[in-house]
Amino acid sequence: MVYYRQNGSFYCAFEEDLPLPRVEPPEEGVPMSFLFRRDPLSCRASFSVTDPRQLSADQGLGFLDLRRLGAAPELPGPAARRIEAGTLRAVNFDHPRWRFAAEAGRAGKKRLHILALGDVGSTLLTALKLLGADVLSTIGICDLNEKATRRWEFEMNQVAYPWDYSALPEVEVVDQEHLFDCDVFVFVATRGIPPVDSGVQDVRMAQFEANRGLVEHFARMAREAKFRGLFAVVSDPVDPLAKAALLESNRGEDGALDGRGLLPEQVQGYGLGVMNARAAYYAKKDLRFASFLTEGRAFGPHGEDLVIANSIAGYDDALSRELTQLAVTANLEMRRLGFKPYVAPALSSAALSLLLTLRGEWHYGSVYLDGVYLGVKNRYTPFGQEVESLELPEQLFQRISLAAEHLKAVI
Repeated sequence: MVYYRQNGSFYCAFEEDLPLPRVEPPEEGVPMSFLFRRDPLSCRASFSVTDPRQLSADQGLGFLDLRRLGAAPELPGPAARRIEAGTLRAVNFDHPRWRFAAEAGRAGKKRLHILALGDVGSTLLTALKLLGADVLSTIGICDLNEKATRRWEFEMNQVAYPWDYSALPEVEVVDQEHLFDCDVFVFVATRGIPPVDSGVQDVRMAQFEANRGLVEHFARMAREAKFRGLFAVVSDPVDPLAKAALLESNRGEDGALDGRGLLPEQVQGYGLGVMNARAAYYAKKDLRFASFLTEGRAFGPHGEDLVIANSIAGYDDALSRELTQLAVTANLEMRRLGFKPYVAPALSSAALSLLLTLRGEWHYGSVYLDGVYLGVKNRYTPFGQEVESLELPEQLFQRISLAAEHLKAVI
């Protein structure tokens, strides 16, 4: 292990020839990042190291399965102790914005902006107003329909506790010019959802081409604004749209990918939360699925390739596939009733998951692994994004791998 220091920051690496000044190991308690080298857009630019094997492993799906991480490298005390304490951040030195990736996020309450106030956006806004006072200072709202923004500013700022009128975050109208003057940008815009009676089976994928141009437009704006916050994708299909946002933000004027836009971990899709909640709904109603409530997990995209596991330790493939199918088709049940299935997604996938994100707690969201955004259990820590790693049954891992392959075929 070699140690480096530049501009007051300490780094360590296996590579001995990095163009940085070499130094002695820093004292205990001094922040230090581990530098690795990968193609800039092939993986996350930084992540929280929780296992020594992650230092030499590819950032593929193996990060989800402890048994696939390979052999542990020999580590000297300073790095090993920081991993054990959860304070070591790994940073891709080959990423053009590696210094930004090595920085810790800003502490304190955040300013969050919501783009589009349709059914999902307005439901999300209401929930964040009521539940987000501990992590949100202000909620900005933007919509092409100026009457909609005036309406929701008027309504939301009349929601208050008696005598404690500043307890809830203020809601402000934001124009597009200032859309990225925030810590969290939430993309909820859509060009339209197929009508309830349209007969479209996979509504999410029908929306991709329509919404792709929208998310790419705002991703370019994020690049131009040098946005440093979280770009949260709520519009369907969240996983392909998240990747579209990442790629477009990293295109230069010549159309080539230059790695100077959003970092992969700056983008997250928010769609898996409701699929997990739907699985829990059915698990409460059928004792055969009860193990899901304490041992289950959800993986993959918000759609047909969803992967629900009834349990990790006691995985039952047939039972898990049955529960998966119930969760996948729950939205069709709501459509058969004659309603658009937007309330549970707006709350479980978006509002609650975003609040957990800002609190640094575990949540479901789409993380950049193996070249795709894939829904997994993760959290943002002061030392980077952390993905839950478990010993996964082979059948379950193969289902997750297949979902990732299908996502690669989309974009």
